[in-house]
Amino acid sequence: MNRRNYTSVTEFILLGISNSKGLETMIFVLFLAFYLFALLGNLLIFLTILSSTNLHTLMYFFLGNLSVFDVLFPSVNTPKMMVQLVGQSHTISYQGCASQIFFYHTLGGTECFLYTVMAYDRFVAICHPMQYTIIMNHSVCTCLTVGTWLGGCLHGSILTFLIFKLPYCGPNEVDSFFCDIPVVLPLACADTSVAQMVSFTNVGVVALVCFLLILTSYTRIVISILKIRSSEGRRRAFSTCSAHLTSILLFYGPVILVYLRPASSSWLDAVVQVLNNVITPSFNPLIYSLRNKDVKLALRKLGGIR
Repeated sequence: MNRRNYTSVTEFILLGISNSKGLETMIFVLFLAFYLFALLGNLLIFLTILSSTNLHTLMYFFLGNLSVFDVLFPSVNTPKMMVQLVGQSHTISYQGCASQIFFYHTLGGTECFLYTVMAYDRFVAICHPMQYTIIMNHSVCTCLTVGTWLGGCLHGSILTFLIFKLPYCGPNEVDSFFCDIPVVLPLACADTSVAQMVSFTNVGVVALVCFLLILTSYTRIVISILKIRSSEGRRRAFSTCSAHLTSILLFYGPVILVYLRPASSSWLDAVVQVLNNVITPSFNPLIYSLRNKDVKLALRKLGGIR
C-alpha cells in the first residue's frame, strides 16, 4: 500500500457523549451555562487583578495566568461539543482533530506546571517569608511563568507529532465528543506501540512529577504552619492556601478517578472529561473570589460598590 492510501482519512466523526440520547437539549443548556460562566467569571477575575493596584503581587500574577488558562482551556473542545448536541455536524477535519489534541495537551501541561509554580510560591511565602521578595523576584517570576507556557507547548507538540506522524486510512469514528490520544490512536493504520508508550510516559511523568512537587511543597507548608503558636496565625496561613488546594483537588481528582478505577468505562470517561473541560474552569472564579478578601474588595471597587 502506498503512502497516498495511508493518508486517505481527511476527517473524523465524533460519536459524542455516551448514553446521552434524548438528553441533548438539557445537556446543551447546562454546558452553555457553565461555559459562559467560565468565560465571564475568569475574564472578570483577570480584569480585576489587572485594574487593582492592590492585587499587583506575585500571588495574583499567577492567579491572573490561571484565569487566562481557564478562558482558553474550555474553548478548545466545548464549542464543537455544543454544536454536536444541537444536531449539527459531528465531523471534524484531520487538521481540526490535530489542533484539538495539540491545544488540549498544551494547556493541560501548562496547568500542571502552573499549579506547581503556585505551590512553590506559597511554600516560599509561608516557609521563608523574610526572603520571599528576594527569592520570588520579578525576574524569577517572569521566567517561571514563561517556562510554564513553553513547557506546556513542548509537551503538546511532542504528543501531537507522535500521534499524527502515523498513517490514518480508516475507520474514522472517534468514540468521544472530542479528539484525544486514547480515542484517536487506535484508528491508526500502523503499529502504535511506540506512540502509546511514549505518550503514556510523557503524560504520566508530567502529571506525576508535578503532583509530587506540589505534595512536597504542601508537606513543608503544613509542617511550618503547625509550628506557628498563634491559632490566628495558623488560620491565616491555611486560608492563603485553601483556594489553591481546592483547585488542585478539582484538577487531579478526576484524573485519579480515571486511572485508579478497576475497569474502563466510556460513560465515566465522558463525565470526567466534561468535568475537566467545562465545569472545573467555571468553579475557579468562585473559589478564588469567595475565599479571598482582597479579591472580593477589588471586585466591589470594580463594580462601584463601597
